[in-house]
Amino acid sequence: MSELEARLARLRALNADICLADPLLAEESRDTAPAGGLESMTGATSTEQEIGLESIILRRTRPVLEIRQNATKLVFADAADSEIWKGRLTKARPLLDRAIRAIGRIDLKGAGLDWVGTGWLIAEDIVVTNRHVAVEFAARQGEGFSFRIGTAGPIIAGIDFLQEIGNPATLIFNLIAPLHIEEEPGPDVAFFRVQPANGKAAIAKPIELADKPALTQNAATIGYPAYDSRIPEPDLMEKIFGRTYNKKRLAPGAVTKVDESWLLHNCTTLGGNSGSAIIDLDSGHALGLHFSGSFLTTNYAVRSDIVKQLLEDVRAGRRRPVPVEAAARQPVVATVGGTPLPAMRQDRRGASFTIPITVTVSLGDMPVATPAPRLPPPAAGSGGGSVAGDEAVVADYRDRKGYVPSFLGKNKFAVKLPSIVSRTDDVLRFKVNGKAETELRYEHYSVVMSRSRRMCFFSAVNIDGAQSKKARRVAWKWDPRIPKEQQIMNECYGNPPKFSRGHMTRREDPGWGSTATSKRGNEDSMHVTNTTPQMQAFNAPIWLALEDYALDHTREDGMKVSVFTGPYFRDNDPEMYGVLIPRAFWKVIAFVHDDTRKLCATGYEMNQEKSFLPAEEFVFGGFTSPQLNVATQIPIRSIEARSGITFHGLAGVDPLAGTHESLGGADTPPPLASLEQIRFV
Repeated sequence: MSELEARLARLRALNADICLADPLLAEESRDTAPAGGLESMTGATSTEQEIGLESIILRRTRPVLEIRQNATKLVFADAADSEIWKGRLTKARPLLDRAIRAIGRIDLKGAGLDWVGTGWLIAEDIVVTNRHVAVEFAARQGEGFSFRIGTAGPIIAGIDFLQEIGNPATLIFNLIAPLHIEEEPGPDVAFFRVQPANGKAAIAKPIELADKPALTQNAATIGYPAYDSRIPEPDLMEKIFGRTYNKKRLAPGAVTKVDESWLLHNCTTLGGNSGSAIIDLDSGHALGLHFSGSFLTTNYAVRSDIVKQLLEDVRAGRRRPVPVEAAARQPVVATVGGTPLPAMRQDRRGASFTIPITVTVSLGDMPVATPAPRLPPPAAGSGGGSVAGDEAVVADYRDRKGYVPSFLGKNKFAVKLPSIVSRTDDVLRFKVNGKAETELRYEHYSVVMSRSRRMCFFSAVNIDGAQSKKARRVAWKWDPRIPKEQQIMNECYGNPPKFSRGHMTRREDPGWGSTATSKRGNEDSMHVTNTTPQMQAFNAPIWLALEDYALDHTREDGMKVSVFTGPYFRDNDPEMYGVLIPRAFWKVIAFVHDDTRKLCATGYEMNQEKSFLPAEEFVFGGFTSPQLNVATQIPIRSIEARSGITFHGLAGVDPLAGTHESLGGADTPPPLASLEQIRFV
């Protein structure tokens, strides 16, 4: 499936879901469709044209409206005019106008960001927003909270209840004190005390919280959407939002599911909407506090009754933060529903995992402190000289099974090999014994290659820690099943400033089984198809510790894991030594939890952009890890969106499936400073 076909499929699925749940919108979509279908309108049915038609439907069923002078402006995009939504919003206008006046944009002074998200009056002098918004400028201090130190002292925060399209006026309240920032893994909620900057009384009344949120087709999100460069449908985003961002907008939609602590909604949102209010158009009450969104998929919000109870506890003094000193003395243990997580528990040989300040780590099994060996010159016509002594032949690989989907277990524990969905034409295809293949199978792991980049889209490995064995390192080798011209042996690799060969599947990972099998797995990992260019200084302790953590615990507990690793490919990746160099990398680890016996998966990313590019050359806004040697845990669905790779359901068993996904503004997960920060539930 091509990238365009995948985009069309997502649009169709979303439109179908909306129309199935809302018969009136479905009927309107049918009535306004051109007679004779797409052919009558365009004379053809190309994928691009079908996407255009589906986009018009979506802009009608899930529009985004302007807000001016603290009131809803009921003007839709020309092609997406919806009489149904006009009628609903006109009827709800008095309720909406009241709510709109109580919702503002959180602006900062003395910080690295001008603004960080949305907030709204929940009481006359209290604003609510998300925890992940609040931690950008406030933090716990002792038994209370305070503003963080910025460029010139404590950061100054305010909430502007205007910030509208075409309106230079402001209506600012100062955030004078952080009242409460809920701890992980609690709901994504924070409260601040506010007062008018001009000393006058508030002109807005607080938004009342619904006692019990319910499913409805008549809801709307009000907040401040920000441009998101990572969305795979940028043209559609630009059309929906009219190329105008960071201003107060209203987006009608539906609440599609109500869970124990959060709800799902499909109003159209972007980064910056974090902290937005989900308003019931029938009552004017808030149904929830938006905290996460996935474009063309769904959005998450904290339930209104959860927010209400939390506020009552804070105001009554029943919710006290853990003092910093006490928190530092308490071991951090991952849990499932309050139950300790033995499957990935702390090492029995110590209560914590410490990352030293100064480290020497191995990248691609080559110590960073040791100069890379001088490589022989490329052989004529080979596309790069081989470091290997004896070259293999195709017949040597006839018994390689590669990555095994049923490795963790059959049926509900099976984990399919990932699939490329956005660059399908770039997948390298080759023939073995006359059969077309895309998967290079090795001992215990597999690789899928990019034809244009000459390196892997991803490497997937099964690890059995109970059978892990050490083995001697061998030389790098070509894979004879594909042309040498499709592999990189030498061009960009060598002594600094050239790059190291960074393993995707680590050398130790497939080295398990019998003595002969583990030796073969170790040696197979030394194929250049399993490498990507990484800086000599890409010494990321946490990134390497993710693998060590999984491998050490599999050895200790006899646990099996499957690990997927790959680079993010971008068209604007820098070219060096004739090779496009990936700026960032992702990793997904899947396992069956020992205690719950349920499948679990976690995702991470890491970048090397600042290690080889001057700071002024590129503003790295597309990923969550803009600093060298900083790894972050992120939702797997974010990795899917950015990489164009699907993990076939692993996003649904990710503990971060219901959290913010770094869509912009303040929605940036904190870097992992230690393994204890990793969330497994």
